[in-house]
Order: sequence, then structure tokens, then C-alpha cells
Amino acid sequence: MMKSFITTVVLAALATSGQPVQAATMLPGLTAQAHELSALPGGGWLSIDKTALRLLDANGKERAHIMVRAKHLDTRPQGKNVLAVIVDANKEQAVPVLVDVQAGTLTAQAPFPAPAFGIESACLYRDAQQLDHLYLLAKDGQAEQWVMQGDKRLQVRKLALPPHSKHCRADDSAHQLLVSEESAGLWAYNADAEGVPSREAVLLKRPYGTLEKGAGALTVVPGGVALLDAKGKQLHLLRRDGGKWSNVSATDTGFKGAEQLASTLGADGKLQLLMGGEDAGGWQVRTPAWTGAAVPASDGKAIVMARTQTEPVARQGDAADDPAIWRNPADPSGARILGTNKKQGLLVYDLQGKELQLLEVGRLNNVDVRQDVTVGGRKLDLAVATQRDENSVMLFAIDAQGKVTTAGSFLTGLKNIYGMCLYRPADGGLEAFINDKDGTFLQYRVEASGNAISGKLLRRFKVDTQPEGCVVDDRNHRLFLGEERRGVWTVSAKGDAPAKLSMIMPVGPQLVADVEGMGIYHGDKADYLVVSSQGDNSYLVMDAKPPYKVRGSFRVGYNLVAGIDGTSETDGLEVSSANFGGPYSKGMLVIQDGYKRLPDGAQNFKYVSWDDVARALNLD
Repeated sequence: MMKSFITTVVLAALATSGQPVQAATMLPGLTAQAHELSALPGGGWLSIDKTALRLLDANGKERAHIMVRAKHLDTRPQGKNVLAVIVDANKEQAVPVLVDVQAGTLTAQAPFPAPAFGIESACLYRDAQQLDHLYLLAKDGQAEQWVMQGDKRLQVRKLALPPHSKHCRADDSAHQLLVSEESAGLWAYNADAEGVPSREAVLLKRPYGTLEKGAGALTVVPGGVALLDAKGKQLHLLRRDGGKWSNVSATDTGFKGAEQLASTLGADGKLQLLMGGEDAGGWQVRTPAWTGAAVPASDGKAIVMARTQTEPVARQGDAADDPAIWRNPADPSGARILGTNKKQGLLVYDLQGKELQLLEVGRLNNVDVRQDVTVGGRKLDLAVATQRDENSVMLFAIDAQGKVTTAGSFLTGLKNIYGMCLYRPADGGLEAFINDKDGTFLQYRVEASGNAISGKLLRRFKVDTQPEGCVVDDRNHRLFLGEERRGVWTVSAKGDAPAKLSMIMPVGPQLVADVEGMGIYHGDKADYLVVSSQGDNSYLVMDAKPPYKVRGSFRVGYNLVAGIDGTSETDGLEVSSANFGGPYSKGMLVIQDGYKRLPDGAQNFKYVSWDDVARALNLD
């Protein structure tokens, strides 16, 4: 694609290593006048100059233009076409443009809403769901992330980035947002809004790194990044390998004031870097010696979307924790979702996600439900939760209409009560497994005398480190418990059986610590254990019977039509195979969401159709 370039100059500048800088090729035609430039498939170009966005052929001859005073050009392939985004400098508004390379046309799409700040930098990011996001950065460090689909423009989140950041680019394969802080250096952030926020230094200014000046323009290259210093005098090539950054080379650019940097792959597959800008006197192409490969953009995990989400909890921060499901035998659509708020109490929602009740009973952590159990000679539907203020177990009665009321509590003697789950033994009673952060498990039989609730201790056992999530398979009398940093154990749920634990899924590539929420799905042909793999924001599905075969993993992605974000950093989940009607006729999965997006907000719970999970993982 570069064979049409007409003028070649050999730079006299030397690399900082003492080796000669490679030959550079000057770009032809109107490309030489570009303030910003992006290479297109087939040898063409997109360029921004003082008056227009222009579509150019390989020789720099114009094919189409849009008259606009534009800045911050970035592109992504879109089938046979290209998606470009520019910022209208007069309106301070980002505008997507569809580039039809074959037809030679530019078509402006619906713009993004103008932010409440001047746009200092903008860049695109394509996530694992293949949705296109746009980052907008302000001079004072304000920033916003938006997602687009068709004409939809939804704000994902607001975030704080370094001030005076004039350049940004996203590495889609590594899910990293790279930001140049002019006076400090280059930073890498987690681009995935559903991931844990993170920042790492890529290359900093002396004395903290080897960068002579501050950081300037950058471009993503396979397996790394190319970076100009703030004065455009030095070009750095940096490789990311195994999560670590290394500075591969630093060379003089050989010309004054390079302001912009772009990259492409030539017809021979070699990396080509484009350097230039408004004050650089044109654009040159350099082919550095570079060996690097982008990591796969996807790890192969399936993506499903939530059908519904609850209203946010009434407290900010890490508040929502664990859900449970109550089925209304008389009316599937009358089910209730119970959820704990670790800062407030117990929440009750309907199937549309509307909050129906809030019981302010203190810091509840985990909750579970069993229906039609016999306690104190009475048939009841009960919810049970751990209460961290008093290290106690709280019980709640659920009536035929799904109304929840407090029913009593009992103390455990634990120092740091944490997780819990319920067991309905063969006699129809109710038992509870309660754990402590030190690894202790207590198994209680729930008893009642009149209105007084108590717990009879049946068994005590321990794991080595902190547990939390657990679930009991009532049909097969098996307890599954998660040791957060080690994996999933199973043991007989019977209170008179030896507490012999067996590890069935250690932490590793398929299950990434922390091991958190758990649920059992009882299907017609198979039973499945669902586990929250908190470390990679995914959910592992495995057989609930030996040999505990792994059936697959999935993530919950954006449902932009419904305006629902994905899920991340999940603490608790619950699953049921009951028929709840509509999309949940084959059951549902309720998941706590650690980061509420679209837009930012307090945590909530997401409802996922089990049928969507089954199709995604080809389950029976």
C-alpha cells in the first residue's frame, strides 16, 4: 500500500542507542497537509486539515470531504467499511462518520451529546462484545465514556484521568486505555468499564523513567505502543508482554515538531509508523524493526445480556451483596427477589426490578430462601440472612403474596459472621450453614418455640482461609462452598455425616479468585452449579454431580436496547429452574453487580434468563 509514495529521504539523525535511524518515506498529495491522518484498507487515507475531513486515495487525491473544523480523528474497521470519529471543534461535539472505502463516500452519523467541558482528547475503544465506545477527555482531567449502537449514544461512566492529556488511544485486544499526560508520561488504564479500575505507568518522564520530555502523540501497535515525546523529537517503541511494559527502542524523529502519530501494516505485514502534523512540514512513514503480536481480543467466554435490572440500592459504594428468589406458587409473575444491602438491610423487588420493600434491620450480608419448610410445627416460607452488626442469624417470613416480615434471630458466637446458605433436609425442616471470615462453618437446625426462634448446632468444620459463598443441593444432600482464594469444595450436607471436604474446582484459569456467589440449577436432564468467578467478571457453569464437568463460562454484557449494563465484581448470585413466565419460563439467574454503569450509579441486581445461558453454553 505504500508503493505509491514518491519521495524518500534518509534521515541523518541517530538513534539514542547510536544506531542510524531507518529511512523515512514522505507522503504524497493532500496527505502532506493533514493535521491528523489515518490509513484505510486498500491504500487510502482519512485526513483532517484546517477546513475538512477528507477521504483520500493512496496517492493523496481527494475522493470526498465533509466541511468541518475537526480534531481528534480515530477509526475502527466496520465490515467492509470504516467507522471514524472526529470532534467538531466549533461545537465541541464528537461526530461518528461512516467511511465507505469502495464507494468513496463519507456519511456523518448522529453526534454524541456535547459534554460539559472542552474536549482535549478523544479516542475509540471496541470491547469484547464488539460494541464501540468513545472516550472524551477534558483539560482538567474530567472524562466520560460513551457507548454507541446504531443511533444510540449512552453514557457508560464518568472517570478521572490525568490533566493536560492531549492524546489517548485504546488497545482493544488488551482492553487498555492509553493516555499521554503531557508533563508526566504515558499511563495505561482498564478500558473495560465493567472491570476493576486500574492504572499502571507505561513510560514516565525522568527521574521516574527514561522519557526525556513529557508524553505526546501515541498509536497502538501489535503487542505494544509507539509514543512521541511532548516535543515530537523522540520516538519510543514499547512492548507489553505478560502484563509488563518494556522500552524496546528510542530514536530521534529527525524532524521538528512531530505532533501526531499513526500506524498501519504494509502489504508485507510490516509495521509502518506515520509521523507528522500541522507544524511538522508534512508526514513521513517509517518502518521500524518490530516483532510483536496483539493478544486475542476475546478469551472465548460467551456473552449474554440481562433482561431486567433492579432499582439501585439506597447506599453508595460496596453495598448490594447477595440475592435470593422466592417463587409464588399461585402466580409465576408474582415472584420476589430478595437482596441484601450491607449498609442498610433487606430489599424486596418484583420481576420488573421495582423495589417493593426495604427492611432496615442492619448490615445483612448473605441471604437464602427455602419454601414450605416445617419449623416449630408450622409450614413456612422463610428467608434467612447473616447480620454482621450482632454476628447473628436473622429470619424473615414470606406470606402468600410475597410480603416479607421479620421473624426472629439467634446469636452464633462467631467473631466475623459472613456468608450463609440454607438446606432443606429430607424431613422437611430447615438447616443453615453459617461461616466466619476465619474459615469456620457452623451448621444449625432452625427451631422455634412459639414466637421464639433458636438454632441448634449440629456440626462445626473449617477451611484454611476466608470463605463466603455456599449453596446446598437439597435433592442430593450436598453442600458446595467457596474458599475465596482456593476454590470450590463439596461435603455432605447431612448434619450427622463426617465433614470430609473434597476440592472439585481449584482456582486457576477457569475460576479466578475471588470465588464468590453460588447457585444450583435443577434441570430436567442435568443439574448445574453456577459460581461467580469474581477475578475475571465471569460465571462458571459445571455439573453439580461427579465428575463435576465444566460446561463453560459466560459474562453478562450490555443490553443497550433496554439500557442495562453488564455485571462485574459479583459478590452474590442465585439461580432457579422454576417457571417465572415470559423470558424466565425456564428459570432465571439473579446477579449482584459491583459496578453500575449506563450511567454510573449505586449497585443493583441483574436478572438473566436461564434460557439465554443455556443457549450460549449449549446446555441440556
